Amino acid sequence: MQLSQRLSLTSRLALLFAACTAVVSLLAGVLFNRASEAHFVELDQQQLDGQLMALRSTLQGVDTPQLFAQREAQLRAELSRQPDLTLRITAGGQRWLDGAPGIALPESPGLHSLQNAGTAYRVFNAPLSAGRPDSPQLSLMLDITHHQHFLQRMQRLIWLTVGLSALATALLGAWAARSGLRPLRRMGEVAAGVSAHSLTQRLPHEQMPAELAELAQAFNAMLGRLDDAFQRLSAFSADIAHELRTPLSNLLTHTQVILTQPRPLEDYREALHSNLEELQWMAQLVNDMLYLAKADHGLLVPKRETLALADEVDALLEFFALLAEDAQVRLVREGTAHTMGDRGMLRRALSNLLDNALRFTPAGGEVRVRMTEGVRLTVENTGDGIPPELLPKLFDRFYRADPARHEGSSEHAGLGLAITQSIVRAHGGRIFCESEANWTRFVIELPKGH
Repeated sequence: MQLSQRLSLTSRLALLFAACTAVVSLLAGVLFNRASEAHFVELDQQQLDGQLMALRSTLQGVDTPQLFAQREAQLRAELSRQPDLTLRITAGGQRWLDGAPGIALPESPGLHSLQNAGTAYRVFNAPLSAGRPDSPQLSLMLDITHHQHFLQRMQRLIWLTVGLSALATALLGAWAARSGLRPLRRMGEVAAGVSAHSLTQRLPHEQMPAELAELAQAFNAMLGRLDDAFQRLSAFSADIAHELRTPLSNLLTHTQVILTQPRPLEDYREALHSNLEELQWMAQLVNDMLYLAKADHGLLVPKRETLALADEVDALLEFFALLAEDAQVRLVREGTAHTMGDRGMLRRALSNLLDNALRFTPAGGEVRVRMTEGVRLTVENTGDGIPPELLPKLFDRFYRADPARHEGSSEHAGLGLAITQSIVRAHGGRIFCESEANWTRFVIELPKGH
């Protein structure tokens, strides 16, 4: 495992602070060192220019060795007052004066730097008489060792400052990061304490920094979703047990009664037929539950074909015509619409809505299917309305609006509207219910077909 994967976030931030401080300090030190070097070069140049003017004044008009010999004593007296200055005079390949024997000096005019035997020099080459090609050449050597010592001390001070500032910043950064990340540790504690029995804990995002408040709100929202999902799962499990308990008990009791004594073959046949009805209902319940489980995991992938919804609705109304006639309910279809979708899935959704409408429409009532391009499709029926507080629960699994709930009813398990909602969502649409005193309307909104 790499080191970066083992370091805590606090350590990483502290090291990052230290590295940034070290880089900034080092950069500032380097710039200051360069500025100091340039400043010393400028000072040396000014000093050598002043010395050059004094030498030219002392040696004015000297262009032969004889004249130089006459001025040599005066020149040496001048040089004695400058202990850090050394002079070499060259003319016609001869050295009239050599204050630095054995040292090879640069020959090009201008300012140069030179190291010799541990001593640093600044060398300045210039003619004695400017503008004369045959003029003797002066080489002024200025000892700048004290400058170099100063720069070396300054470099050591820079490195010391970089190290101390990095260390101080690392310590302060670790303290600041630890203090600043305290809300994250609180989030970790809450996350560690989350279980199926403690999903109600929430982070106090009002007390957190702005940068973490959004994360805390998202974390609280996640806990809310988990709590809701767990409650739904618990209720779903309880509903499954509730729905299957009665038919299983019926099957067991019926079978045990039949087996208590020998009976005619016809009794066994009737018992098997009765058990078969219960088993078929249980199989349908399991299939519906598996269908909803696929919808929850996004495994319902509808086929995409252009559908004329009017034709599909007419086919379903023809199928329900006999049931409607027996219940003395009138079926009506209005409008047309087209959409892209799965014919089988949409027929199942519409069939669930029509079956639901027929069951709750009183004799002499009406079930009306309206559709408009857009696509908006409504299934509405006359009859008693649904209280507003029950509308959000209609699409819950195993929910029945009828308070007189029949356990294990082999007719309706309360999954039809949940399946319809899953089908509509799989098609990218939405479904909702509207109800008032004398009518109820289910509204489906689907993408328009192309």
